[in-house]
Amino acid sequence: MKAKLLQEVEKVNLRLKSAKTKVTIRESNGSLQLRATLPIKPGDKDTNGTGRKQYNLSLNIPASLEGLKTAEEEAYELGKLIARKTFEWNNKYLGNEAIKTYFQLNLKTIGELLEKFEEEYFKTHQRTIKSEHTFFYYFSRTKRYTNIQDFATAENLINSITKIDKAWARYNAARAISAFCNTFKIEVDLSKYSKIPDNNSRKIPSDTEISAGMIKFEEYINHRGNQVNEDVKNSWQLWRWTYGMLAVFGLRPRELFINPDIDWWLDSENIDLTWKVDKDCKTGERQALPLYKQWIEEFDLRNPKYLEMLAVAISKKDKNKHAEITALTQRVSWWFRKIGLDFKPYDLRHAWAIRAHILGIPIKAAADNLGHSVQVHTQTYQRWFSLDMRKLAINQALSKRDEVELMKDENTKLKMENERLKLEIEKLKMELLYKQY
Repeated sequence: MKAKLLQEVEKVNLRLKSAKTKVTIRESNGSLQLRATLPIKPGDKDTNGTGRKQYNLSLNIPASLEGLKTAEEEAYELGKLIARKTFEWNNKYLGNEAIKTYFQLNLKTIGELLEKFEEEYFKTHQRTIKSEHTFFYYFSRTKRYTNIQDFATAENLINSITKIDKAWARYNAARAISAFCNTFKIEVDLSKYSKIPDNNSRKIPSDTEISAGMIKFEEYINHRGNQVNEDVKNSWQLWRWTYGMLAVFGLRPRELFINPDIDWWLDSENIDLTWKVDKDCKTGERQALPLYKQWIEEFDLRNPKYLEMLAVAISKKDKNKHAEITALTQRVSWWFRKIGLDFKPYDLRHAWAIRAHILGIPIKAAADNLGHSVQVHTQTYQRWFSLDMRKLAINQALSKRDEVELMKDENTKLKMENERLKLEIEKLKMELLYKQY
């Protein structure tokens, strides 16, 4: 049978030669292979310097008469690719073992790829403050939650995610690592970790707690001692101003530091007391309205002294560098911890959203003011209602209903009184007419 097969292989090779197909077929260890001179295989060395080399391609075709038919078809197909100079090494021609060898030869560690992450990421993304912010999010979390000494394989990256205990940290890590894998064409399935966690603990401050937070800044200063660098002695005032602005406008912290329009904020024509968010911020430009206005005066937020301090802080930074803006926002968080607040800067944004809901502000208006979609507003922010805040919302709603009912009762009484007075007037008119006659 083998002799018969080899005879048939010779006949096929003669047909291939007659057709000027630069491919032959050979038998090896019970399989049929294609032999051809091809471009250098990825990971192979070009010892002759010609850029080409003869290879035996194993396509897992059994050495049989039936298999020979398949091998002849594949030989003609390969011959066409060679003739047209369109041949490329792919999974079909590399074979499983070759793919494995190529992968091992080109495998990089996570740390090596992180060094190239920024360069590769911005080959396909326009560089802006917003995109730099997004990239920094991906970079920092990939670096934080992975071992940079590990090879950048799907298995290692998934193992890094599974080791994270907290649901939100695991979700954020998966988002970042997914972007990392997309950038370097690492095939990995992270769909299991892409669902937003249902619950997360968060401390949403009440209005009373927010007001008390302003006082905590001065309390800290009064108890910090005398050993303070004169250059930073009054810097706390800038961070207290930042705290107040976040509370009043529900801003993202960086929306205070990216190209702030200080002149507009202090302008007498700014009668609505709006803060202009710059176009380079996460969701573009907008004018944010305050909630409550009385806090602006109470917290002294239009004091030029604090705005001068902001201008100085911004001038020390390169406004177009994400890392520098991030340093300022991290400083805000540092001050929250330093003065003993049990909530975070972003919690003031959540508190704004909840306060707007309690006050009956339409969802679309509140969402627009915060610079996000209605979907984000309803799904992300309003789920942080605490029991106390739900009680407050319900009690206020009931109170409004009681006020409406009271007004209805008063209106009914007034109508009845009005009808009584009309009858009384008619009666008096009749009596007057009677006296005249």
